[in-house]
Amino acid sequence: MTTVIEKQIAGPSFCMMQPSLLDSLANKYNKPVPRYTSYPTVPYWYEPFSLADWLPALQQQFEASNQSHGISLYVHLPFCESLCTYCGCNKKITTNHRVEQVYLETLLKEWRMYLELLGARPHIREMHFGGGTPTFFSPVNLRKLVDSIFEQAVRHPQFEFSIEGHPNNTTTPHLETLHSLGFRRISYGVQDNDPEVQHIINRIQPLEKVRRATEEARSVGFLSVNYDLVYGLPRQSMQGLRQTVQDVIALRPDRIAFYSYAHVPWTSRGQRLFDENDLPSASEKLALYLEGRKLLTDAGYTDIGMDHYALPGDALHEAWLAKTLHRNFMGYTTQQTKLLLGLGVSSISDAGFAFAQNHKNLTDYYRSVESYQLPVSKGYCLTSEDMLFRRYILDVCCKGEVRFSDDHRETLEAYTFPELSMLESDGLVRWDATGTILTEQGRNFIRNVARAFDLHLLRSTQAHSAPRFSNAV
Repeated sequence: MTTVIEKQIAGPSFCMMQPSLLDSLANKYNKPVPRYTSYPTVPYWYEPFSLADWLPALQQQFEASNQSHGISLYVHLPFCESLCTYCGCNKKITTNHRVEQVYLETLLKEWRMYLELLGARPHIREMHFGGGTPTFFSPVNLRKLVDSIFEQAVRHPQFEFSIEGHPNNTTTPHLETLHSLGFRRISYGVQDNDPEVQHIINRIQPLEKVRRATEEARSVGFLSVNYDLVYGLPRQSMQGLRQTVQDVIALRPDRIAFYSYAHVPWTSRGQRLFDENDLPSASEKLALYLEGRKLLTDAGYTDIGMDHYALPGDALHEAWLAKTLHRNFMGYTTQQTKLLLGLGVSSISDAGFAFAQNHKNLTDYYRSVESYQLPVSKGYCLTSEDMLFRRYILDVCCKGEVRFSDDHRETLEAYTFPELSMLESDGLVRWDATGTILTEQGRNFIRNVARAFDLHLLRSTQAHSAPRFSNAV
């Protein structure tokens, strides 16, 4: 029997659809939906979370994967010198660089606690420094951090190290130091080049600084440069977005993350400074996305999944072709490690069948580590049902297709199949009893399709107790 996944699905592209239908879909699917960097998503985790639940999962996954696959390490460096008002990340605004020393000492104490629990030298395959602004830290302190991590750890033969940098403060010494430590990928936040938009989001960043930071990274020896762009920002215009995308295409980054602005003022106080009348409507925001997507794909970038584009030959593009992409709290990755260990305030760890998140508040994080306690504040242990539906969601986000298992079939029929029927009626998926596949237009609503497999959200929505997320469009 030929399954729906084995058939070639080619629905009409959005550029061929009537504007009225576009507006209808944008308004219909502009509902609060997670970004699915985990499943279950963080609002459904337990707080407090018992270390008696977390540690066995951590140690089991470490023993299973360390020698062969290696592990991933995420390090959160939270400090920024100024507030970007659109930002929803966990950050601490300060111009006092004396905070670097205290934070690094605490973070390395946390690392040493994990080393004692793991009982063997970690083989680090993937390491990412995020923030905040990691390049807030001096080159000397970044070297100290990496050297200290590897005093009792090993670089996996296929290691891949990456960092987020701000074009305004990423210097040549930063880049040279990071390259000498093994970093080959860097991501720069560009967001939008329109001076009016930059002013309202408090991110004044001339294009020339982006160009300089990119050229210096490449001249030093970085092999991959990513840009982050955001659509849906206050007072963002179609003309301004076109110019921004054309500007960055000319600089030819290897990857581009084209993110939807997540308006969550109930958790990000800086966003309360915006006049919500300056934000685009759902249909206007979708039009911005479609225009940016067209410009990027016309320029040779491949849409490899939710928000992400890559040039042919880039490792992310190759993984997309091979259907080996993975998605975690760092976004899309080519690595398939079974353990992601997060260090630093608010960092999240993923042990396959358990998650753990550190304290979000810096004072709580410091107090916990100084008391020689792991700074874990919340987490979750996955059930067999969670594990299966997590795989379904990952397959939607990374492969654009799902093959159904016979396990938990009744749950699938009760919750997911009705959602898929609605999505199919709008031309976003094709499905049958064996599986489902995204159509071309469905690729623009991946979050909504993934939601069809989110049992926690579907059940809580029925019970009228769903947590708040940013809107999908």
